Amino acid sequence: MKQCCLLIIACIAALSSRAQQIYGRVADAQTREALPGVTVRLCHAPSGCTTNSAGRYELNAASADSIIISFTGYISQRIPVEQAQKRSVIYLQPSATNLNEIIVSSSREQQPRTTAPIAISTVSSQQLNEAKPVTLDQVLNKVSGVYMVDLGNEQHTMAIRQPIGYKSLFLYLEDGIPIRTIGDFNHNALIEINMAALRNIEVIRGPASSLYGSEAVGGAVNFITSAPTLVPTAKLQLEGSNWGYRRADFNISSTVKKLGFVVSGYYANQHNGYMDHSDFHKLALTGKLVYQANEKNKWTNAISYIDYKTDQTGGLDSAHFFARDYKNFQTFTYREVNALRIRSTWEHTWNNTNHTSFTAFFRNNRIGQNPFYAIKDVRGTQKAGGQINSDGFNSYGIIIQHKKQFGWKQAALIAGVSMDYSPASFWADYIDITKDAAGYYRSYIKTDSSLTDYNVGLLNSAAYTQFEFVPLTRLKVVAALRYDRMDYNFVNHLTPSAYTGAPSERNNFNALTPKLGLTYDLGRDRGIYANYSVGFAPPNISELYTGVKVPVLKPATYYNYEAGGWMAFAKGKGYVDLSLYYMKGSNEIISVREADGSYVNRNTGETSHKGIEWNIKYTPIRSLFFRTSGTYALHEFKAYEDGSKVYTDNQMNGAPKWITNTELTWKPSFLAGFRIGAEWQHIGDYYMDPANTSKYGGYDLFNARVGYEWKGFECWVNAMNLGDRLYATTAEKSAYGKTYRVGPRQTFNIGIAYTFTGK
Repeated sequence: MKQCCLLIIACIAALSSRAQQIYGRVADAQTREALPGVTVRLCHAPSGCTTNSAGRYELNAASADSIIISFTGYISQRIPVEQAQKRSVIYLQPSATNLNEIIVSSSREQQPRTTAPIAISTVSSQQLNEAKPVTLDQVLNKVSGVYMVDLGNEQHTMAIRQPIGYKSLFLYLEDGIPIRTIGDFNHNALIEINMAALRNIEVIRGPASSLYGSEAVGGAVNFITSAPTLVPTAKLQLEGSNWGYRRADFNISSTVKKLGFVVSGYYANQHNGYMDHSDFHKLALTGKLVYQANEKNKWTNAISYIDYKTDQTGGLDSAHFFARDYKNFQTFTYREVNALRIRSTWEHTWNNTNHTSFTAFFRNNRIGQNPFYAIKDVRGTQKAGGQINSDGFNSYGIIIQHKKQFGWKQAALIAGVSMDYSPASFWADYIDITKDAAGYYRSYIKTDSSLTDYNVGLLNSAAYTQFEFVPLTRLKVVAALRYDRMDYNFVNHLTPSAYTGAPSERNNFNALTPKLGLTYDLGRDRGIYANYSVGFAPPNISELYTGVKVPVLKPATYYNYEAGGWMAFAKGKGYVDLSLYYMKGSNEIISVREADGSYVNRNTGETSHKGIEWNIKYTPIRSLFFRTSGTYALHEFKAYEDGSKVYTDNQMNGAPKWITNTELTWKPSFLAGFRIGAEWQHIGDYYMDPANTSKYGGYDLFNARVGYEWKGFECWVNAMNLGDRLYATTAEKSAYGKTYRVGPRQTFNIGIAYTFTGK
């Protein structure tokens, strides 16, 4: 009888512990987006399953078991099966010292960072959320080798492996698509980005022309927008500053069965700032609809709209700058931007080795302005001349890409074609300007004199391919090639002259840009890479045709050699990323300021750019995070003459050798949701002119950020330029004199937000 009872008890125990099917979903803890490809396995089992495109997993497990959930770039979790069954969604936290994050910009396909033989950095969703940037430079300047120059009210220019300038050497993308047409570059293009819609940002340093085409020379910046959340979410955010800045953000997102959506935007308004004539407003809206038909088909539709207007401030002379006199010389200059972008992408997975994507897109863009930089003084009088102008285009384009994987040596081939037809127009009318005795531009009168009036039919067509394989264990080789052709059909509606522009004509530029790179895995989270790449930058339509009698600018070509590596240290608590590069430019187009204060573009014979870039992250204890990034670089003219002036072997103007950004953040374990951080931004000295006769001393800024999150509520204070340091974001010297663009004064941004998260 006793033996029979024991047998019954054993059977009951066996039945109660038998395998059962559990299922759930996995999402990013920061963005609430589904995470496909996450590994879910039993604690003592070598294998398990992976989540599907909706973040869903199914696994057979005993109730006494635990499951381990892991994914590249995230902190793994170990959860008892009973708890996993009770949680409809399991959220994974991104790793702060992430060595092998997932990127998409290197090949337009998802891949681990350590398999890409390029210098690439990511601004994560966590960094965006904690920094609460009111301008993009507040996060992009955390990236090694990047100096995004704040020109006020989201206006900007960029320096990545290049001096501070206004040239078409940087490509800005949204979800892998250029936000402006190639050939109509604007250094203020990131005004057209909706910051409230961003999930993360990827920055490629150095030429990326083999994949993205012309203009991707100094670097390419890819702004990746949020995808629909796995569960219903809604966020409202309000903030303001002590200088009259006010802003409201919102975000609404969810997924219902196969259909997901996200709508986000913000409205910002600046009034009565520290500098005269510096008001602005901006409305930014983005919507995205994603239909996951099945595991093989996905259809994404997105739309973005920007409405922006700002007063233009210009620079100050030495006397006003060092006296902290913020009375603006400009009283009527402005810039208006209206931008609409629409795209539709269909992705189809044929099988385990073939994947195709097809994208169609449309852009409508117009910039109208009364620009300060076009004002030219009439010497000996209190008069000046200027212009009111308008630049606009429509774009109709497609991008088709296919990826084929092979069973041989882990080989894969990516091939694609793109075409973009963009009819563009530009007109400018002359205005008479009156100055007062103190030098302030007080008023203007419109005239019937037309300076410029033309149309250009821009046709950009390209074909590209990239092949990768692993010839030896741990060694990966990547070879890429792209052919670009740019056709300009220029029609001048005025009589050609040095003022009205070149005669009507057709021009074309073409280039074959190769790239060869390799990565080698040294083991134990260490690796090295090297690459050779070529960048190509044809003249823009404004450089080629505006205010010139005969187009004389030539395409610029850049040859880039670089090597680098990465390693984890302190048992995964730290991470180091290092890059060294040498880039040689020929026919580089530079911006030169004339004696009357205007700017013109010219080809130089040859330039040299070389430097080292680093990024170090370290978390000595869970609550403390340290990061430092920076670059030391030397930019030189190697063959450049301007009339009788020879600048060969001079350092290029606007090129600081040292740029660093260092940050320390503390999140005490005894106060969950609280964070406090300090940041130091250093810009070294640099020459203000090509002749190297004057230097600007650079600057050091100190910022602090404090925030607290509790049950969906969040509040924060960002203190920028803590010491109220007087500094210039750009400093230039010409025959016209020295000009300084004043950097923002001590600013306190205070904000509150509430996020609702459903189940």
